[in-house]
Amino acid sequence: MFYWLYEQLSADGYSVLRLLKYQTFRTGMALFTAQLIVVAMGSRFIRWMQAKQGKGQPIRKEGIERHIIEKAGTPTMGGVMILAGLLGGTLLWSDLSNPYVWAVVIVTAGFGLLGFLDDYAKVTRQTTAGISGPIRLAMEFAIAFAAVALIILFATKPPESPGLLTSVTFPVFKQLVLDMGWFYLLFGGFIIVGAANAVNFTDGLDGLATVPVMIAAAAYGVIAYLVGNFVFSNYLQLHFVPGVGEIAVFAGALIGSGLGFLWYNAPPAKIFMGDTGSLALGGAVGTVAVATRHEIVLGVIGGLFVAETLSVMIQVASFKLTGKRVFRMAPVHHHFEKLGWSESTVVIRFWIVAVMLALLGLATLKLR
Repeated sequence: MFYWLYEQLSADGYSVLRLLKYQTFRTGMALFTAQLIVVAMGSRFIRWMQAKQGKGQPIRKEGIERHIIEKAGTPTMGGVMILAGLLGGTLLWSDLSNPYVWAVVIVTAGFGLLGFLDDYAKVTRQTTAGISGPIRLAMEFAIAFAAVALIILFATKPPESPGLLTSVTFPVFKQLVLDMGWFYLLFGGFIIVGAANAVNFTDGLDGLATVPVMIAAAAYGVIAYLVGNFVFSNYLQLHFVPGVGEIAVFAGALIGSGLGFLWYNAPPAKIFMGDTGSLALGGAVGTVAVATRHEIVLGVIGGLFVAETLSVMIQVASFKLTGKRVFRMAPVHHHFEKLGWSESTVVIRFWIVAVMLALLGLATLKLR
């Protein structure tokens, strides 16, 4: 909205508005605005949710024993706070004529709504089972396909590589580009849905998913700014993606909303983000990866989420095939709790791993 204001009034001599043309300034303001929105609504929203939800989020009986005691009664759907800050900061400070912005907004809002319905079903029925898995997955793919199609149809095509919007690029190999045509719709949808569910698996301890998502958003904010700038992308021998630099503003809002939510979600959590937050945040990160043409690098930057998802897949496959479990409990963060690690130890060490992986992912920008 403010960028539109700049476009309308800057020609009339309002020099102070010239700041709004800089993506770096609007990214910082989106971060600050999103954080302010979440912190401001936090206490009132938590009290309201406590009154409405009563028993709070159901805790798995087969889970960690102390969680049943310590976390019982904690309200969920805190993702509503995150979405308010994230979408508020984005819509206020980004260029709303940019198709990449609307692609990430569609996925964030759509996955957030889907997660909200899932959380609502769990709370009202007081069960850990929400919306049917196949139905939820089908709706996730429908939203993801819509966002990818929006990018393919309406984003500006790079003049030197018009097929880039339907292509997969690979880190390290600067000349290796695989043009998938409209099959890219399936690939992009898989990346978005996979990221959403990977973050959902990770969201099992206080603050465990929030900070790694913020770290991934920071890394992809840098990537978006670089590949969306012709000078920087040319210097680093990256594929130039016109207009995608605006995603940095969204990444700033994501970091700000995460910081605001962490104020209330830090151990011991006063509220859980629930599927409302985890699906929205994961889908957002996946969409940013698709928009910047750095989908493969998501496996590195989001390596923590990949490990959490693989631990569940390995556990299920092993138990079905051999009747034995590889981990004491999946996802893998619960395995370390079963080994005797305290919750705070698991969370902080996983944060450290997320930072290391993000730096490794950023290093691929220079390895060409």
